Order: sequence, then structure tokens, then C-alpha cells
Amino acid sequence: MRISTKGRYALRMLVDLAEHRNSGFISLKEIAERQSISKKYLEQIIPIFNQSNILRTNRGSQGGYMLGKRPDQITVGEILRLTEGSLAPVDCAAQNPVECERSAVCPTLPVWQGLFRVIGDYLDGITLQDIVDQQQVRNGGNYVI
Repeated sequence: MRISTKGRYALRMLVDLAEHRNSGFISLKEIAERQSISKKYLEQIIPIFNQSNILRTNRGSQGGYMLGKRPDQITVGEILRLTEGSLAPVDCAAQNPVECERSAVCPTLPVWQGLFRVIGDYLDGITLQDIVDQQQVRNGGNYVI
């Protein structure tokens, strides 16, 4: 499994919003500058989250984006499923029931299903708040806005 640039940048954008959640609505320009990501690229990512409750949008001169939920309620797994689709290493691992005609005799199916479970459990166990907290520890608690 490989996470695309879209997934990586979406996660960075949302972590940035989590870090600056007390600043109100934040423009894409600000996020783009802090994260060294093209504003045009972020504009392509935003629509992915329009149907979720992860982001709140405000138009106008004071417009921008902010998290729609607390950072401790948004998991990396949730974000990557929105940007990447399934996190399954192979299609059959995510199917229930498995549609493959070989599933009853496939010796590798349990391997892929197990890997899929481990990936989901791991990514669903990490929240945006966990990432923010870890970054603050790495920076020695010297958090600057």
C-alpha cells in the first residue's frame, strides 16, 4: 500500500488546522505557506472533505477553514479513507463476503485480511491531537504560533 501525495498533503493540512485551531478560520494561503504546499493543490483536496464533518468553511473576507470536530475525534484512518479510498492491500481483503472465486482455497487470503486489520487498527488509533502532541514533544514544548 502506498499513500498518495493527496493523502499526505491532506493529513498535513488537517494537522496544521489542529495546531492552529484557536486562531479561528484559517485561509488556504496561510496553510500553504506554513506547509510548503501549493495553494492550488490544497484547493483540489478541500472538496474531498465537503461531505464529511471534518472541515468547516467560512466564505468572505474573514473566510477560511477550521476543523469541524475536535482534533482528538479525527483519526488518520478516517482522513486516509476519504483521500485514498480503501486502505486494503488487495481488493479481496476489504470484501465481506469475499467475491473471489478462489477465496475458499486461497492460502494467502488470511494474510491480506490480517494486514488490512492491522493497518486499520493502527491508523484508527492515531488522532490529529496525537500528532500535534507528539510534535510539541519533539519541539521540546517550544510551540510558536
